[in-house]
Amino acid sequence: MSLTSPDQERAKRAAATAAIERLAEWKAGPECALGVGTGSTTNCFIDMLHELEEPPAVLVASSEATRRRLEEAGFGVTALADARRLDFYVDGADEAAPDKALIKGGGGALTGEKILVSVSAAFICIVDRTKVVSGLGAFPLPIEVVPLAKEVVAARMESMGGRVTVRPELSEYGNVILDVKGIDLSDRDSMEVEVNNLPGVVTNGLFAAHRPKRVIVGLPSGGCEIL
Repeated sequence: MSLTSPDQERAKRAAATAAIERLAEWKAGPECALGVGTGSTTNCFIDMLHELEEPPAVLVASSEATRRRLEEAGFGVTALADARRLDFYVDGADEAAPDKALIKGGGGALTGEKILVSVSAAFICIVDRTKVVSGLGAFPLPIEVVPLAKEVVAARMESMGGRVTVRPELSEYGNVILDVKGIDLSDRDSMEVEVNNLPGVVTNGLFAAHRPKRVIVGLPSGGCEIL
């Protein structure tokens, strides 16, 4: 489903607003620790965080871009080593399937995002309607690999039917990101593990083991749906 730019922005804001409302319902106050993802929809969420009567005192960023955005909005940012655990994690996705499995990492922050979601008690995913798909895979699967393993992992993906593109920019951690299209993602739980087990892979953008508690889908009307 394609949306015009104004409609898509309205849908992103609707999803972000619903996430703020959900956090308020769940009493996410100053005693809570909140992880914040990376991307345009998450930026809408950051811009609305002040709407919480008492925002969480501990905010942990999944990337340098998110850290800067939070600080520009007037929030302090806590290192994950100091927070240790997160009560909530809010992030977007590049694709969201009906079973709440996701592809993430289009912005290159997949490793930080996966680390934060792994220590979060509740993951809330916010997307606009264009990100909801019947099956994952139209969006390339990002795979972060150490530089030495780039050719080896790319060859393995090609042997599985994948078409591999190497991103020109490195990740925040100095690693290479491969974007892979064409592999079978119908069994995403197994595929996430299989790819992660390849020597040299840091992680991949399949979020099947850590699916969100809620996927909030913003609509161009300003309303929302919940997966």
